[in-house]
Amino acid sequence: SKYHWSSETIQIGAVLVDDNLEIIDEFNTFVRPEYGWIDDYIRRLTGISSYDVKGACGMKEALERFVNWIPEDAICVSWSNNDEKQIRHEMESKNIENSMLDILLEQWQDCQKTFAEKMNTQRQYRLSEALVAADILYDENVHDGLVDAKNTALLFIKMEKEPVLVLNE
Repeated sequence: SKYHWSSETIQIGAVLVDDNLEIIDEFNTFVRPEYGWIDDYIRRLTGISSYDVKGACGMKEALERFVNWIPEDAICVSWSNNDEKQIRHEMESKNIENSMLDILLEQWQDCQKTFAEKMNTQRQYRLSEALVAADILYDENVHDGLVDAKNTALLFIKMEKEPVLVLNE
């Protein structure tokens, strides 16, 4: 009754891309749910169990660690706007305040939207579909936060390097 959303963050994974469009660092942490638990569906989907998050920090500390890791001039890019919305929901529900995170959230970029614009369509592609279409070899361990971050970065990098995206037939 205290938490009004359907899920909580259990992992934060990110990669840092430099000005040369190279992946230069990564961030990965499990997050202990404060109101819920990891059910069988989520465990099968993500590979993350209650055991994995038992000793992990809560969302407030995980976000503080993330903000301390990320450079001040960074822009967050994720596949869809779900991550941004999830962070906003949890900040509101858990009374988390962080001015640096507020700035990051305001500048958040939706890579899925950018990909659809390059494809000249309204269709929302799954990340795996977009990677195949862009002819990018990728890690298929989807729903792992760090793997999804790396895969999104690969697509983002390709879209930045190729004004006209070359697609896999």
